[in-house]
Amino acid sequence: MSYLPNSLQGRDLRYLLHPVTNARAHERNGPLVIARGEGIFVYDDAGKDYIEGLAGLWSVGLGFSEKRLVDAAKRQLDVLPYMHLFASKSQQPAIELAEKLVQMTPEGLDRVHFTNSGSEANDTVVKMVWFYNNAIGRLEKKKFIGRHKGYHGITIAAGSLTGIPANHKGFDLPLDFVRHVTTPHHYRFANEGETEEQFSDRLAAELEETILAEGPETVAAFIGEPLMGAGGVLPPPKGYWEKIQAVCRKYDVLIVADEVINGFGRTGKMFACETYDIKPDILVVSKQITSSYQPLAAIVFSDKIYQGIADGSESLGTFGHGYTTSGHPVATAVGLENLKIIEERNLVENARRMGQILRDGLAKYADHPCVGEIRGEGLIAAIEFVQDKATKAPFLPAGKAAQAVAAAAQANGLILRAIGEAICFCPPMIITEAEMHELLARFDRAMAEAFAPAD
Repeated sequence: MSYLPNSLQGRDLRYLLHPVTNARAHERNGPLVIARGEGIFVYDDAGKDYIEGLAGLWSVGLGFSEKRLVDAAKRQLDVLPYMHLFASKSQQPAIELAEKLVQMTPEGLDRVHFTNSGSEANDTVVKMVWFYNNAIGRLEKKKFIGRHKGYHGITIAAGSLTGIPANHKGFDLPLDFVRHVTTPHHYRFANEGETEEQFSDRLAAELEETILAEGPETVAAFIGEPLMGAGGVLPPPKGYWEKIQAVCRKYDVLIVADEVINGFGRTGKMFACETYDIKPDILVVSKQITSSYQPLAAIVFSDKIYQGIADGSESLGTFGHGYTTSGHPVATAVGLENLKIIEERNLVENARRMGQILRDGLAKYADHPCVGEIRGEGLIAAIEFVQDKATKAPFLPAGKAAQAVAAAAQANGLILRAIGEAICFCPPMIITEAEMHELLARFDRAMAEAFAPAD
């Protein structure tokens, strides 16, 4: 295994199956082994530095060396390293973080339930909605509507809510309780001559037609990321969320805002629900809640839903759901400290300002013959590549250009993510102006190499 760095020579890598990875390609090429992190940089075990341009998995808001988060974990480990929340047991960090989340999230979200990941959280949302509707006597109202290219996780239920074929193929997903509607991406899916408002009207009409075709008495909830992340960084078209919410309210369909990627400042406001004026019944957060220093997610939901669940638990004797490490004291202690730092350092505003510099820097590629669209909001952005600018025809095989740019970026010390035809940016929210210019310089070199004329 000659590709292994020195620290792993002699190790057998066959034992580890990597997630979201082509296992055979991994066998052939080997891993990039990251040894340490400092600020926005990570270092492989040969010592090479990389700007982590996707903040890990859209998640390390405070960078890779925030000592206050490490110290918060240590303090809690010294005092109470573990306690569950089952059967009316509790502990201080979970109580305090639940209170903090209710205070900082949009109005009308008054209750909190903790899980360990966004996938678990969205899986739990399905169960909570089913339990709630059973408790209030709406026994048929169980279907969810998501969007194509939406991403809500990879458990069986959350993977069904997800609308990405790679997360379905080979797994016998999605399950039949989910329906998917059109991706709200004007550049790629609008009809010729259709404005963003007209496109949003058409998508709202499609949602209404879907609800009516299924039967409003069977449709429980609509789930969406305010800005779609893992589908390729897709901000909504004008008027989209206003029109979608109106349809949901008309048919008593709950609105679930998945802010696992969006939340805690990524779009330039604390929550993307504020950015796009969304009033959800359920809000799902994870990733930047702890900057991924600890696994944690939270479902923040309305008191109306809580009352139904509470009545159901009284009738049945329990709310029979939870995880061993739900609301883990170390994770919630780190979450509390993480949110304090975001507020103290005004990182939401920093994300807004640095995001503008990022998009301004990418704007020079608008006339590039292989660039179809440059898009983003706050400190999250993407460039979509096309083989033909006029027809928007993609490269073949799919993702060829984005993968070439991602590989060239990595060679130049910049980690980005290729998603379909898009290359995506989501650096840590602590990034400085000088560091942003360095990120853009490394990206410029990657673009030059990826699109260099063949000899």
